[in-house]
Amino acid sequence: MLIASAVAILVVMAMAIIRALLGPTIYDRILAVNLFGTKTVLLIAVIGFLFGRPDFLDIALVYALINFISIVGVLRYFEYSRNEEEGGSL
Repeated sequence: MLIASAVAILVVMAMAIIRALLGPTIYDRILAVNLFGTKTVLLIAVIGFLFGRPDFLDIALVYALINFISIVGVLRYFEYSRNEEEGGSL
């Protein structure tokens, strides 16, 4: 059952990558990258459970924090760059 869930997570990750490459707007692409990062955390946790390595959960949590901080940083970058292009103030 866990192997089937790992395969399902891999399929969803592939669909997220396709969405990131084909997304019409930058926000669709960022959302797809965030989804990919979240599914990577799930995959690391499932693989850790399959191999009996509970320390993989710590790696998954660190990856989740890095994913969250990087997505917030990228969104802030695009928010500020869009405001500068429009000539508006923050």
